[in-house]
Amino acid sequence: MIVKMNYFERAKFFKTKKRLGQNFLINPDVIDAIIEKAEISPDDTVIEIGPGVGFVTEQLVKHAKKVIAIELDEEAIKELEKLNAPNLEIIHRDILKTDFSELTNEKVKIVANIPYYITSPIIAHLLGEVDDLTNKNRSLIKDIILMVQEEVARRMAADKNSPSKQYGLLTILSQFWADVEIFRLVGRKSFYPAPKVNSALVKLTVKEQPKLDLTDYRHFRKTVKAAFSQRRKNIKNCLLQGGFSKENIQKSLAALGIDENTRGEKLSIETFGKLSEELLKNENSMSCKD
Repeated sequence: MIVKMNYFERAKFFKTKKRLGQNFLINPDVIDAIIEKAEISPDDTVIEIGPGVGFVTEQLVKHAKKVIAIELDEEAIKELEKLNAPNLEIIHRDILKTDFSELTNEKVKIVANIPYYITSPIIAHLLGEVDDLTNKNRSLIKDIILMVQEEVARRMAADKNSPSKQYGLLTILSQFWADVEIFRLVGRKSFYPAPKVNSALVKLTVKEQPKLDLTDYRHFRKTVKAAFSQRRKNIKNCLLQGGFSKENIQKSLAALGIDENTRGEKLSIETFGKLSEELLKNENSMSCKD
């Protein structure tokens, strides 16, 4: 259990930078929940993304064999250096330009409190896109504890039965290579300065194999991207806009028993897989005829 500290008093002495999306977590109960859910053992190496002034970091170093903190802000790095922990390595770098294989050859756990405006790029960087079968970062990750905007967490964990605005490309990106679990909602007052939105903690347990076994993952990505390109349009029109032929679309939807007026957000990830395979099969068949 974490000894309760007055993180607010410590945080207010640091000048946060809006351009970096800095909101420091100051709620010790939430920090406690992160440490507990991460299940860090003395044999674990942890990569912390966006450690800020180190409120979570100073707890991580008590549990892990090694903590690699990746931080962009030079002033925050000065605060991290004050921790003076022998098992802490501080890296001054942009996470989106970081190759984990340059930092370690061991499997790692990720703990991240990231700027919300780059959530999707960071998830893609950690897990790889749906057609990125040999992503180097993902191959080194056991699991990820991620602090994100609540709305984004709902999108990451959504399914075809969720409200339509939640289920989309971020859902498929998150769930294609990981099991997603929202394990705690976090109010605005848990941060300094307080953001305008509520947050949530999400755990992503990384899979060794993708969610679907497909013939062509690039084609699947193209299919899904087209399906969500215009939310107010049905699947048939979205696929037309995405470059698929009318004949192929009609034939594929009919084969799978999908109504042409169905919207993309009503199709499960598994159904998208079947649709991509059917479209591909028909494309190849038409090419042979030509």
